[in-house]
Amino acid sequence: MDSILSSTTFQLRKPLLCKQTPPFLPIKISINRLKKQSHCVQKSSFSPRPLRIFASSQAAPSAEASTSSSYSIPSEMKAWTYTEYGGVEVLKLESNVAVPQVKEDQVLIKVAAAALNPVDFKRRLGKFKATDSPLPLENLTKKISSDRSGYDVAGVVVKVGSQVKGLKEGDEVYGDISEKALDGPKQFGSLAEYTAVEEKLLALKPKNLDFAQAASLPLAIETAYEGLEKAGFSEGKSILVLGGAGGVGSLVIQLAKQVFGASKVAATSSTGKLEFLKSLGADLAIDYTKENFEDLPEKFDVVYDTVGKKNDLDVALLGTELDMIYVRMTTGQCDRAVKAVKEGGSVVALTGAVTPPGFRFVVTSNGDSLKKLNPYLESGKVKALVDPKGPFPFDKVNEAFSYLETNRATGKVVIYPIP
Repeated sequence: MDSILSSTTFQLRKPLLCKQTPPFLPIKISINRLKKQSHCVQKSSFSPRPLRIFASSQAAPSAEASTSSSYSIPSEMKAWTYTEYGGVEVLKLESNVAVPQVKEDQVLIKVAAAALNPVDFKRRLGKFKATDSPLPLENLTKKISSDRSGYDVAGVVVKVGSQVKGLKEGDEVYGDISEKALDGPKQFGSLAEYTAVEEKLLALKPKNLDFAQAASLPLAIETAYEGLEKAGFSEGKSILVLGGAGGVGSLVIQLAKQVFGASKVAATSSTGKLEFLKSLGADLAIDYTKENFEDLPEKFDVVYDTVGKKNDLDVALLGTELDMIYVRMTTGQCDRAVKAVKEGGSVVALTGAVTPPGFRFVVTSNGDSLKKLNPYLESGKVKALVDPKGPFPFDKVNEAFSYLETNRATGKVVIYPIP
């Protein structure tokens, strides 16, 4: 018995024997070679009920990664997950997914809304296996280890890590939860009741936006903003946006005009979306089904290709493949884009091989970018655009992905509410 009790941590489920023990939650005590001593049990005529003692061979943690929370947080949650790569059919809504633990630089968010991006379904299809995080596992108790799906989030902070300085419980926040979407992205996603996120990736939600609108923004607006910065776009320059009606393209138009001070913004779309482009601030709306943008007599300082496909048919079908995290040149479309740019200008595109003067980069999620853009969102100069078919309810995520994968969405596909 001595060997069992030596340096072992026990958990008392109920304070059954000690009247002096206050009615707190379960406590942990450490007993070192106790033999015949008793510090709190008094002689009594009653026959005590059996005391259940649970032992752990691991030492108690020396420091908490997070502070206590005033919110009631469950140990399990509902979340969309998959344990194998594949199409929409591998997605499952599970009710026994572990709520993520909060690291010292993270906050736990009660998710209110999330948005879908092409990178989500490309990841699910296994396009990024080489750099992806491991697939979720199901343990012997049938408890899913993580949920995996979703990057964009908006919700309420319910717990903060011990090193978090700028956020507190009750703050309404939004952000892209994975700093690098393709390089070891999080196993815990935003298509869940709770998710854990580093403080540096988040910003306070703009006061004039609801959760669905806020969730539509992070990955798309950060991609649009960083692409413009890396292209050296600035006040007085002109830009042509290919695929202006989708998630990234619609924000490139707005940021170029309202934030960077573009002298002229031109954009392409199908016939039915030309007026939509003008409402975003495009000075010239081009119907790509009727004219070739590379044949325009006017050339532009920057061409931002959010489509990145090789021919007009692909452009028509993939006009909203806009939120893909890679921003880079493509052959075919690239050749056309180069014809529309001024000498010394830049071409930014989504997919394909890089051809000068084009470049590519991987977006780095950054809450500071969102903080910079919040004043433009709160003033209404830049607008969040949720696809009119949405928001989709939480139990229809598979249907929302099926719609996103048709590549016909306008703006962003959003999941809301998440109960």
